[in-house]
Amino acid sequence: MTDPHLRAAEDRLDAALRHLTAALRGAAVHPDAYNCPCHWGGPEDLALLRTPDAPLSPELLRRTWRQGEWNDIGAVLRRVLPQLAAELADRGSDSFDDREDIGYALARGDWPHWPAQQAAAVREFLHALWNHELLAPGDAWDVHRTLEMCVEASGELAPWLDTWAALDHPSADRSLAEAVAVWDHDLLRDEPPWSLTWHYDLRDALTAELSAWLTRHAPARLRAHGAPDGLLHRVRLLGLTGPDRWYDPHWPGHLYS
Repeated sequence: MTDPHLRAAEDRLDAALRHLTAALRGAAVHPDAYNCPCHWGGPEDLALLRTPDAPLSPELLRRTWRQGEWNDIGAVLRRVLPQLAAELADRGSDSFDDREDIGYALARGDWPHWPAQQAAAVREFLHALWNHELLAPGDAWDVHRTLEMCVEASGELAPWLDTWAALDHPSADRSLAEAVAVWDHDLLRDEPPWSLTWHYDLRDALTAELSAWLTRHAPARLRAHGAPDGLLHRVRLLGLTGPDRWYDPHWPGHLYS
């Protein structure tokens, strides 16, 4: 039987993709758009970008959004984002494995300051994708990398954590246990579990925010999920600082020295 929560998440993601496509329909790069032909492509490729809604090959799509030297990166992203978002929603696509870099590209494109309807469509797509990721079967790195993309794209952590906290679902709890096991090494050293690039100046604040959120929200859910005591102690240690953390009998010094 299909999980009704997952089905609702799939429907929301499909609707978000349709809305994003509609909001960006007709987008094309400016006639004066330019990128170095030595590093990007020639006039035939540029002509495709100037043609609204024309499908791009996967190779051209990737080459376009990854190249940061456009003279109007926002317009370029508006042109390719409907196709790129559809690939992001497909776990079998090459773009799914590029999530962190796509988050960086979106941040460069300054999407929150696009026209209101377009910005709202991008925001809803990111939230729908994140909600789906928390409910869909996968591994810890799927959730980890999708969250990194959303944080890099938005410069915010709280909205994504709020969604996680509100999801009362076994998959969300499993994802939390797996994510903590991935993150604890960095967080116990007060370092971020992501390599934020565009929002590098927010690294310390976001690290503290994530650790504080985990100490509040993770213990009960981890216990309900049957997480091992060692993982619960590592979450507890996130709420301690300095010598209180380092000299705690459960401090895993052999791993974090």
